[in-house]
Amino acid sequence: MGIFDTTGRTVTGESRKDNTLKKLERMNKALRHEEPDRVPVSDFFWGGFISRWKKELNLPSDANPYYHYDMDWIVTVPNMDPHIKSFETIKEDSEEVIIKTGFETTLRKKFDFPMPEQVGWDTDTIEKLEAFEFDDPYDKRRYFEAGDNQIAGVGDGFQRNSPAWTETVKTLRPDFPVYGSMIEASECLTRLIGQENTLLWLGLYPERMGKVINRIGQFYLECAKASIEAGEGLLDGFVIWGDVAYKDSMFFSPDYWREYYKPWVKAMTDVCHEHGLPVIYHGCGNVSKILPDYIEIGIESYNPLEAKAGLDAVELRKKYGHKLGICGNSNIQVWETAGQEQIRKEVLRKLNAAKGGGYIFQSDHSVTSGVSGETYDYIIRLVREYGVYPLKLGEFDIKM
Repeated sequence: MGIFDTTGRTVTGESRKDNTLKKLERMNKALRHEEPDRVPVSDFFWGGFISRWKKELNLPSDANPYYHYDMDWIVTVPNMDPHIKSFETIKEDSEEVIIKTGFETTLRKKFDFPMPEQVGWDTDTIEKLEAFEFDDPYDKRRYFEAGDNQIAGVGDGFQRNSPAWTETVKTLRPDFPVYGSMIEASECLTRLIGQENTLLWLGLYPERMGKVINRIGQFYLECAKASIEAGEGLLDGFVIWGDVAYKDSMFFSPDYWREYYKPWVKAMTDVCHEHGLPVIYHGCGNVSKILPDYIEIGIESYNPLEAKAGLDAVELRKKYGHKLGICGNSNIQVWETAGQEQIRKEVLRKLNAAKGGGYIFQSDHSVTSGVSGETYDYIIRLVREYGVYPLKLGEFDIKM
């Protein structure tokens, strides 16, 4: 199997829909920096947005933006918890639930709030972190059985007993290019010990933490291998999740990242490529200092490239040419607050980065409950109208 395979591999003997194969070809051409028929589009949606979108557009209760807009790709998450276990309920009422997860982290999820709050960590010393043992990355429950897991179950929504990952992939695959995914060490540490402890211990114990990062990196590399094996023949690409930056810069020095984090991102990327899977790396914040490293690693595209962190798709394309694939960067704050004229400018200007391929249109993180249903519907119509090749962007055309 070669990279960016576009054949109609089968699930239980049934071929994929022709439209799905067209979407797969569209995605793969864009990621190869070729111009497909039109710019691919998809996104990550908050549950609060979906509820608002259905209400404001008078859509049925089971409406789903991926199906409604016939999105070009979708990402799935297996059980990445260090310990495979059911949630331990500490408190639950009509307003909130407090649980302990397989990260041995205590989370409070207020149902009216968009995201959960970390309120405690069992792993509260570096000694405990060094002694922490991970469950088997190849345990079949991660991929083939339903069950509780933090990343799939506790976010802007709350769900117990998430479906088996392979069943989710099979359900989605007839209609979408389906990407698997895996977190890496930086994302694990945020959940396992919290961001404050992570940064404090990196400063106090850089070499000891480096050894921990290497051990976590190896664990999630094996998880990635196991998930690709479990989804063999079903996946069209892979997302690696790992936040290492905030609005202004990185959480720690680029040199430290290069020594301890980068090798594991490269190893995971290499495994994906060995199985013919293009890679989209998702990392929030201003990662300008290490974008050349991701190019060197060989990822196909970077997401979300937050506009609110000072990143701009048009300027990035001018700087890096077609060495860097861009997935995202449309300013969600504009989507939340601006009128149609400013939104139109935002969308059409960013489409300049799609010239020559290499661009997937999405928000610069995810579609929040602050975005109206009418606004998102308008954005999709703009992308579908003006994202057809050859691009004709009128007064917003920029020479690239």
